[in-house]
Amino acid sequence: MNITTYAIIFVVLGTVGWTIAAYNHLIKLKNFCQEAWSGIDVQLKRRANLIPNLLETVKGYMKHEKDVFQKVTDARARALSASSMQERSGAESLLSSSLRGLFAIAENYPELKANQNFLNLQEQLSEIEDQIQMARRYYNGTVRNLNTAIEVFPNSIIASIFNFRKQPFFQLTDNAERAVPKVSF
Repeated sequence: MNITTYAIIFVVLGTVGWTIAAYNHLIKLKNFCQEAWSGIDVQLKRRANLIPNLLETVKGYMKHEKDVFQKVTDARARALSASSMQERSGAESLLSSSLRGLFAIAENYPELKANQNFLNLQEQLSEIEDQIQMARRYYNGTVRNLNTAIEVFPNSIIASIFNFRKQPFFQLTDNAERAVPKVSF
């Protein structure tokens, strides 16, 4: 064999090796995104499971606020039945908004605000919201890494051959969540 044959073999083996490495890297990033989404999903389910207890606690105090209970119940059902990530993101934003409404109305009931069970549930919900935020940040970081790997050359060639697609970020859809909270003394 002459040097040209060795060069061709080297180039072919190098290309095959690079293709395998790029493909495996994209698979790893895709799996990180799926794992990160499952982390969000777990926290969202924890929050959804806490809501019936919260509603049951406040019903006794807020007898005239049926529409608030209905909004929270409907938003929870919509969030639990969402099938896609975009649908889930929107439904969860609606649920967060309806919970904020519930807590805003609860401010008008001093007996409720003093109820230990309500305070405990409110604290648990706050902790879960913090966990959801951390899970969202992790998910969005893994999506960023995957999307970048899919778009950069020469990985973009492998991504298009093997049908890797960019993943959507878990974004806030409710503009009220983006607003800076107003603090007054």
